[in-house]
Amino acid sequence: MTFNPTIHRRKSIRLQGYDYSQAGAYFITVCTHNRVPLFGEIVDGVMVLNTAGQIVEKCWCAIPEHFPQVTLDEFVVMPNHVHGIITVGANNVGANDYLPLPSNETPIQSNEPPRPLQHGTSRTIGSMVRGFKIGVTRWFRANTDIHAVWQRNYYEHIIRNEDAYLAIAEYIQTNPQRWETDTYHV
Repeated sequence: MTFNPTIHRRKSIRLQGYDYSQAGAYFITVCTHNRVPLFGEIVDGVMVLNTAGQIVEKCWCAIPEHFPQVTLDEFVVMPNHVHGIITVGANNVGANDYLPLPSNETPIQSNEPPRPLQHGTSRTIGSMVRGFKIGVTRWFRANTDIHAVWQRNYYEHIIRNEDAYLAIAEYIQTNPQRWETDTYHV
């Protein structure tokens, strides 16, 4: 099939012009291909990881080994997706007030000055998620007959203040108890 820009054009879901390597906290969601439950099951509101789920957890926890500027906060491996908070740079919440917030929200500022956009992806959230997905996919391909592990792309949300951080952390912690009503439940 020949490339046709009118029908093969993908729109980016990322914030245009935003530097995803700058200090801040990011809420990440990565889903399995076709939302197939590959990582275990929910039993009485508790996620029970299978071997694949344990590999997913191990790969997620290894992100700071490859990206020393990162700390991991709350995360959960669910049957068909992973939610987690990744903090880049200083241990703060916020995205340096990149976009205007509603007047009742005040961002927590970073002590780092904003950096200009960098070429390459070696320190971006995208690079971290890509490395995580590659590690899990390699394990699946070496140990199972499953080759399409992940949905294309991932979801991210820039956490702008402490209230948002706390709400997202609570959402992640309680995700297994809400599995039956979860939008990712299949």
